[in-house]
Amino acid sequence: MAQATFRIWRTQPGGGGAFQDYQTEVSEGMVVLDAVHRVQAEQAPDLACRWNCKAGKCGSCSAEINGRPRLMCMTRLNSLNLNEPVTVEPMRTFPPIKDLVTDVSWNFRVKKTIRKITPRPPDAPDGTYRFAQRDADRVQEFRKCIECFLCQDVCHVLRDHREFNEFIGPRFLIYNAQLEMNPIDTADRLQDLKDKHGIGYCNITKCCTKVCPEHIHITDNGIIPLKERVVSRFYDPVTRLLHMLK
Repeated sequence: MAQATFRIWRTQPGGGGAFQDYQTEVSEGMVVLDAVHRVQAEQAPDLACRWNCKAGKCGSCSAEINGRPRLMCMTRLNSLNLNEPVTVEPMRTFPPIKDLVTDVSWNFRVKKTIRKITPRPPDAPDGTYRFAQRDADRVQEFRKCIECFLCQDVCHVLRDHREFNEFIGPRFLIYNAQLEMNPIDTADRLQDLKDKHGIGYCNITKCCTKVCPEHIHITDNGIIPLKERVVSRFYDPVTRLLHMLK
């Protein structure tokens, strides 16, 4: 076994926090979450971290590793330079609770504000629907989201400008896309996207796409098509006129 140093963020009772170094043994095949668990077991039993599946499917162990938002359970140690301390800190965008755990409850409140799916009547006698396979595939990509909120964490509108009252973030733009592009849905979310959900704040830097552990094409396949729909509806004069005449 080899030794490695992990520089882990620890909150302090009076507020704030600081990094603390822990040296621990590491071996082949370990991920960052393994190392954090070893530190918990052997040196810091009060170290708080959130995790569940350890398989990259629950989204619980989101953190910032060497300054990059990642899942601890999917970040292999052999992908890091262990000759230097590995920094592990909580997502910076959300309020800290303790150590590596942050309060992400804002995201769940936002989700409740999005119009739910409103299916059209079935188009077959047996109560089923008919639509093209490509339309099913299009929204299936968005359903892969595990709500790790790494895209929310890296989004500069939330991270740097703190526009939590004006912008819902990439995760929930993708959730809107999942519903809006569903071939059986009839609800109209474009007015909400423009006026309530702040889609205009996104300047498509693709930082959210880069950190997505499910490799969802958040910007290209979700946000840009939604932006195009909003622009067509509210800013294209011909489309606006046709919509008013409906």
